[in-house]
Amino acid sequence: MGTACTQSGTRPEPTPPETSGFTVPAGFAVTLYAEGFKKPRLMTVASNGDVLLSDTEAGTVYVLPDRNRDGKADSKEVYASGLNQPHGLAIQGGFLYVANTDGVVRFPYAAGDTKASGTAQAVVALPAGGGHSTRTVVFGPDGRMYVSAGSTCNVCEETDPRRAAVWVYDADGKNGRLFASGLRNAVGLEWSGGQLYATNNGRDQLGNDIPPEAFWGVTDGGFYGWPYCYPTQAGQPQVWDSNFGKRTAATCTGAAPALGLTTAHSAPLGLAFYTGTTFPAAYKGQMFVALHGSWNRTEKSGYKVITVNPQTGQTADFLTGFLKGDAVAGRPVDLAVARDGALLLTDDGAGKVWRIQAR
Repeated sequence: MGTACTQSGTRPEPTPPETSGFTVPAGFAVTLYAEGFKKPRLMTVASNGDVLLSDTEAGTVYVLPDRNRDGKADSKEVYASGLNQPHGLAIQGGFLYVANTDGVVRFPYAAGDTKASGTAQAVVALPAGGGHSTRTVVFGPDGRMYVSAGSTCNVCEETDPRRAAVWVYDADGKNGRLFASGLRNAVGLEWSGGQLYATNNGRDQLGNDIPPEAFWGVTDGGFYGWPYCYPTQAGQPQVWDSNFGKRTAATCTGAAPALGLTTAHSAPLGLAFYTGTTFPAAYKGQMFVALHGSWNRTEKSGYKVITVNPQTGQTADFLTGFLKGDAVAGRPVDLAVARDGALLLTDDGAGKVWRIQAR
């Protein structure tokens, strides 16, 4: 249908795309993909386009199919329930891997499955609970399994080397070893171009602006500073945490510089590299990061989605609007690229999954 002209002969302004109350760059729309969850956290997308989602509070993994491709989940299928705080999800070698708080389990899986065909198979045991209780699992291009677990505390020397670290295992859980240390709470893990990237939540109780939150390119054997050091500038040496006061400033010479930084206490969680074809070309290969939002900062920080240039570390706002004045309308957690090129975003404050598409 054509657009009618006004009496003056000029065309009216086009109707702006739906944004569901969010602010996004011109040409993008934000719509609801699914809702009614308790604490929706991390996602993975199957080869047929089905979205698998962990609900940590419900102890459930859901399948959210969109078989009619209308941009909304057709249904919420309970794939597995009764899990112990499920969080990270990964599909590899005919299995769905689920990172519970006390270990990684797996189920036989084929694209299109909406219910687990059997009971969970234990793969790796992990220390349960603690100050940071979520676990994340991803697979690298080497076919091995990478698992992160956060610290038990704000700042301390851990006795269990699996804490505040990333470990690597064979797909069956054997031959595990420390891959990277000094990551206080690396909730977001993602591979891109043969490089593992991570988000990290820095320590608290040093004021509103110290330390900034960091993003990292993680390498085998790397040390990322915590609890002795923290970054203050991207690409520059870390500084010694004199407030904690353990070891000496010399320790920080071995701490890897941060790829990029954002505001202190903004709590970067999930990340995704844009691999679709429907966003403008400038977004191809960019890192999208969900900032969950601060809980202990005088002026709230985070509560948005940003982009991070993986070459320069430069950041830019992409989606805002979770803060309505001083009120919190939701809390972004994780991002995933859907089969149709849209970007999906979990929100554990509102119990929803949002869909961001280019018009």
